[in-house]
Amino acid sequence: MERKVKKRRWLKWLLGVLGVLVAVSVAVLIFVNVYISKSKPVIEGEAVVAILDSDATVIRDEIGVPHIQADTDADLYRAQGYVQAQDRMFQMDLSRRQASGQLGEVIGADAVDTDKFFRTFSLRDAAEKSWEGYDAEAKQVLEWYAEGVNAYIEEAKENGDLSFEFALLGYEPTEWTAVDSLTIGKFMAYDLGGHWNTLAVRHWALNEFSEDKARELFINYPENAPAILAANKQQQVKVADEFDASVIPPEFNGSNNWVVSGDKTASGKPLLADDPHLGLSTPSIWYQMHLESPEQNVSGVIFAGIPGIILGHNEEIAWGVTNVGPDVQDLYIETPNPEDPTQFRYEGEWEQAEVRKEPIKVKDEETEDYEVLVTRHGPVVSNILYDDEEAGAVFSMQWTALEPTLELQAVLNFNKASNWEEFELALEDFQAPAQNFVFASTDGTIAYKANGRIPIRKSGDGQLPVPGDSAEYGWEGYVPFEELPQALNPESGFIATANNEVIDDSYPYHITDFWAQPYRYERIAEVLEASDELTAQDMMELQMDQKNLYAAEFLKNMISAVRSSTDEYDEVLTILEQWDQVDSQEQAAPLVFHTWMRQLPETLLADEFPEDVFEMLAGKNHITDEMMRNAFAGNDGVWITEYGGAEKWLVDSLEAAVAEIEEEQGIDLADWNWGENHQLTFPHPLAGASAIFAEFLNPDPVPMGGSNVTVQAAASTPEGNVDHGASWRFVADLADLSSAYHIVGPGLSGHLKSDYFHNQVDDWAEGDFHETEIVDDIEGSTLILKAE
Repeated sequence: MERKVKKRRWLKWLLGVLGVLVAVSVAVLIFVNVYISKSKPVIEGEAVVAILDSDATVIRDEIGVPHIQADTDADLYRAQGYVQAQDRMFQMDLSRRQASGQLGEVIGADAVDTDKFFRTFSLRDAAEKSWEGYDAEAKQVLEWYAEGVNAYIEEAKENGDLSFEFALLGYEPTEWTAVDSLTIGKFMAYDLGGHWNTLAVRHWALNEFSEDKARELFINYPENAPAILAANKQQQVKVADEFDASVIPPEFNGSNNWVVSGDKTASGKPLLADDPHLGLSTPSIWYQMHLESPEQNVSGVIFAGIPGIILGHNEEIAWGVTNVGPDVQDLYIETPNPEDPTQFRYEGEWEQAEVRKEPIKVKDEETEDYEVLVTRHGPVVSNILYDDEEAGAVFSMQWTALEPTLELQAVLNFNKASNWEEFELALEDFQAPAQNFVFASTDGTIAYKANGRIPIRKSGDGQLPVPGDSAEYGWEGYVPFEELPQALNPESGFIATANNEVIDDSYPYHITDFWAQPYRYERIAEVLEASDELTAQDMMELQMDQKNLYAAEFLKNMISAVRSSTDEYDEVLTILEQWDQVDSQEQAAPLVFHTWMRQLPETLLADEFPEDVFEMLAGKNHITDEMMRNAFAGNDGVWITEYGGAEKWLVDSLEAAVAEIEEEQGIDLADWNWGENHQLTFPHPLAGASAIFAEFLNPDPVPMGGSNVTVQAAASTPEGNVDHGASWRFVADLADLSSAYHIVGPGLSGHLKSDYFHNQVDDWAEGDFHETEIVDDIEGSTLILKAE
């Protein structure tokens, strides 16, 4: 009896404790929900914005696109800054901090190495130098925009309405400046801008392998530059030592774009399509907006933290870009003075480098002293490759984006251009990164220009580091603006680019040897050539096309090579033989093909490189593709011969690929499918810190078709996360520019309680476009920004 009483008391006590815990948990959840909701952007009613001269109207349509209407450009850009900050203030602050090398100040010691990297790459320094070159009008726009951002920051601080991310990290954003916007622009030049890491790896390879073996790691071997080859062998710079390659942008931050003349369309007017391929994240790198004042009426996307519209359309023209990807980052082998490592040899003399003090503030720790040395060619970058301080030869880097450039000035003029002549004039100020611009206007014009600063070298072709101690090397200007690759109303009736080679051997200037694989371009051209009755719907469908021309080139020979060596993989090879070569999510063949192709360089190359150097090696599949082409033509080459022949290489790679698939999807081939291993995630930057954060901040994964080589770009990590692709899809029909078609995944707001946080995830996956109007009677939630 006594035991039963004790048991009841124990149960009563346990239930009481559980009840308290539940009550506390509920209270905490309610508090967290209320706290997070407090910072949700206000999108209806009125808000006083004292810096405005007169009232402005912000209408958010059904998918959350802000349509801003103001009486003057001054108030338009102020309102743009205010609205962007409402939705994206945390993203904007992280962006300027990352580009400026100031993450450690709010994140702590874990971010210091990243800060050192970006301090060395000198993006903020370049932005400050660029500011001086802007004209008065562009400077004023940047100041107006900053006023709008700061109006929001001040209001949010006073009301305790900053988004929850600031509270989690324990800080508040500082005042926004015009240079912050320019620094974010420089970061985009970095994200799209160069191949310095490839040069460093080639230098390493020349010193580690025989020349014949190193030769096969080049796209085109620089046979006509014996002095440069000798310099790379005689003066070795340390490369391998635990470099964190995660800071290197994806090797083809590319895009698709095309423009079709009225001769090939159902309407008789041009069609234009653009889908820039960048990292896929929450929130999107792009912010879609419509800006209207008596001076302009323009719609499209811009990077959060920057005024204007960089890609889109107005009432008379439309435009889009892909990345040209020219060689604009050169490495120089610099010889430091043994007596003074801040001096470097040049033409027989010791020349003093600039020593830029860059103290790095670290959260909860002492400020860390840091210096950036800048030679006549650019910053010394070797210190980001290794930790020791031996005074041997080092690399410095020359890069077009480190010079004063005027991209924002170009953007503001794009927005108000009405024809190709005005647009091309604006292009002269768009200098870094170099972009393939396609253009269409309501007068029927279609045009293209590979625009930006592309260096002309005194010696060499940008494939290897060059001696830094001689005046025989370096740049002697840029490809003249009027001689950049271009086309106007071509007879073919269309212009398309997909980071493919845009010149032939007759072009007199070097651009790069590192073009993207041609498969996306070839598929786009194939579809556009096939019809003279193209519509906007056709363009949207083409952006979602999953035909894999990469497989069409290689797969037959790969299967034949394996079958000639073994019958062990008959079932797997049969799946590949019966495949329609479409990367659809429900099929097993795309899973096998892409896993196999990804394994080829791992099997052949990885064991002979230090891990960090192998991660730095860009274009791995470019290299092994060329090795396969040669092998199928009867020339195995040094790497394949040393491995044991092409058949052994292909069989071993397939064996590793199948083992990987079986581990993830089981041994029953009937259960294999591409979508299970190829899933759209849109990760939030805080999601990696906690599974709880990931649950709330990331959308549910979505199985995806497409791949890195299809027009529907959906590149994935080895773990199967689709993290790179069409960050914005856009189609404009020049028969009616009162609207155009867009998708911005995962949504426009950066606030997790917003209806527009993840509302376009499924649209992105399925290709459901939204029509965005630029007319006067737009419907939606209306916020009046009241001038005080």
